[in-house]
Amino acid sequence: MYHAMSSNPNPETRQLSVSPSQFAEQMELLADRGCTPLTTAELAGIWRGGGALPARPVLITFDDGYEGVHTHALPRLAKHGFAATLFVSTGWLRGTYHTGGGLDAMLDWNQVRALAGQGVEIGGHSHTHPQLDQLDDADLEFELLRCREIVTGELGRAPVSFAYPYGHSDRRVRQAVRAAGFAQSLAVGNALAARRQGPYALRRVTVRRSTGVTEFERLVDGRAIGRTFAADRALTKGYAVVRRARQARRKTAALLPGPIRQKGPSTRV
Repeated sequence: MYHAMSSNPNPETRQLSVSPSQFAEQMELLADRGCTPLTTAELAGIWRGGGALPARPVLITFDDGYEGVHTHALPRLAKHGFAATLFVSTGWLRGTYHTGGGLDAMLDWNQVRALAGQGVEIGGHSHTHPQLDQLDDADLEFELLRCREIVTGELGRAPVSFAYPYGHSDRRVRQAVRAAGFAQSLAVGNALAARRQGPYALRRVTVRRSTGVTEFERLVDGRAIGRTFAADRALTKGYAVVRRARQARRKTAALLPGPIRQKGPSTRV
């Protein structure tokens, strides 16, 4: 799982960015090790159909829609003939539907079309990148359907894959993603994807600016992943408690009558 790609990232994206030279080195490693990158849709299709995976399968995914994916990643993917999936937050991209919120230079729709034309699968990542499990049903539906509608209109075909903003989901969110027409979805979890996780909770590992080539090689081999992401998992568990408490307060507020009930501002923009 990649995010921004820049030689000089801003403070907001620095931790989850990689440099162009890092990415080039990582793609060379995948090629040297005989890995076969797939799109998210291809992986899900193989698992659903009971087919055999290719040798050393790997997903290369990009979240949010940063401009560096077109400027820096696309040439490297093309060099090796690698498939990849880009998950876009449609309100963050430059152009007609821009709502603000993007943390760095973002793609425009011409660049998204160029990526799609080179075989990159374009998936959904919501419209404004909220924590989906904190939204009420109406706003959750809006985030999913608006994203899907925009991607369909811009590319001429509906996206079939989705990735949860911040990696957060629960049963209600996963059911909503399915109802919105997405056939599979990726979480984070910092673990290897496995068929038993089901098509709407497939896991990924995070690649950061601090991910050196030796660590990257371990991740590709599936070695020491638990140790590498131990701190991340502890934080995730702690924040899950916070999110559940927020959900409980929201449900309680929804049951209160009249002027006592409090509802936050709509996320629809």
